[in-house]
Amino acid sequence: MPTAEVSGVSLYYEEHGKGLPVVFAHGAGGNHLSWWQQVPVFSRKYRCVTFDHRGWGFSLDGQDSGPAAFVEDLRGLLDHLGIGRAALVAQSMGGLTCLGFTIAYPERVSALVMGNTFAGMRREVWLAADEDLRINARAVWDRRRREGVKRALGPGFARREKQKAFLYKQIRLLNEEGPNRLQTEERVLRLRALERDPEAAASREALAAIQAPVLFIGGEHDEVMPPPLMEVARGLIPGARMVVVPGAGHSVYFEEPEAFNRIALEFLADAG
Repeated sequence: MPTAEVSGVSLYYEEHGKGLPVVFAHGAGGNHLSWWQQVPVFSRKYRCVTFDHRGWGFSLDGQDSGPAAFVEDLRGLLDHLGIGRAALVAQSMGGLTCLGFTIAYPERVSALVMGNTFAGMRREVWLAADEDLRINARAVWDRRRREGVKRALGPGFARREKQKAFLYKQIRLLNEEGPNRLQTEERVLRLRALERDPEAAASREALAAIQAPVLFIGGEHDEVMPPPLMEVARGLIPGARMVVVPGAGHSVYFEEPEAFNRIALEFLADAG
């Protein structure tokens, strides 16, 4: 299996296609396999790189550094692959990686797609949101906790697309039952703590200084990263755009791949 020795861990990665590099960073419920509906399309024009974050999929995290190491892991992976500059496509948790990398290494990012995410900027988004938005978001999140809702897919998706919903679960199980025996909830709590830390989270000034073209792609029914809060996130980055895909939940790339691919590819073409 292809691995890169990065910051004391072996990161699993795959490459497909030729052209300008596009790197895909998965969410907490995914891994490199998540992008099976993107890679065959993007690789017709781009050099596609998928990877497992440390502690996910086939990338072990023997140091237990967790999300705090994600940005430097991405730098090490790109160095290993000889990639000086790339477009980044993030899903949910992957936004922490890609946004953080964009801020830390602006000269190395040609464009940034934030799919169903404002990870890495959650603190500033919350501070910038008005009280009505906060009340509505808290109500949704409290209901999900109370009812034990784990759903990331849009309402009715599992009934309409039984085979794809099964595959979505199987991809997640590579994390939970694979080499890492990942305790997702504990790791996500660590991610949230990192985002609340003023020393670690992206500042308003750092967000305002982003020069790379940025696109947010949201799902109409996303209860994890609600579109109204994503719109606040968009407003914190000069020139950023946003598209909300009707009917989708927290996984537009998986639920509506044709729409996601078209929107992202058009954006990358415009970004050059």
